[in-house]
Amino acid sequence: MDFHVDNKKTIFFKITVQHGTDIIARVYLYIIKNDLHKEPYGLMEDVFVEPEHRGKGIGKQLIARVIEEAKKQGCYKLVAQSRHEKLEVHALYEKFGFRNHGINFRMDL
Repeated sequence: MDFHVDNKKTIFFKITVQHGTDIIARVYLYIIKNDLHKEPYGLMEDVFVEPEHRGKGIGKQLIARVIEEAKKQGCYKLVAQSRHEKLEVHALYEKFGFRNHGINFRMDL
């Protein structure tokens, strides 16, 4: 039995919000392809707004921008991750139409 690794480049987008010269918010969108679907899917990761800028709708605007870009890239789904204790983040994702679809597992390397 032989294993083969195809080394494909990952497509990703880093979306940032600037206030003056400072980056005050960011999010990453990874475009992932596999053999199960013709279309790729998107993974939204590391949604972050500096604490002093929270509560101003910036996070909502970032998520909306990620959804727009994922559609533009032809994604058939968008996956968002969050830690169990981040209930306010879960509620925000649900307002956008995300639903709890399972759990993910992590291994620190």
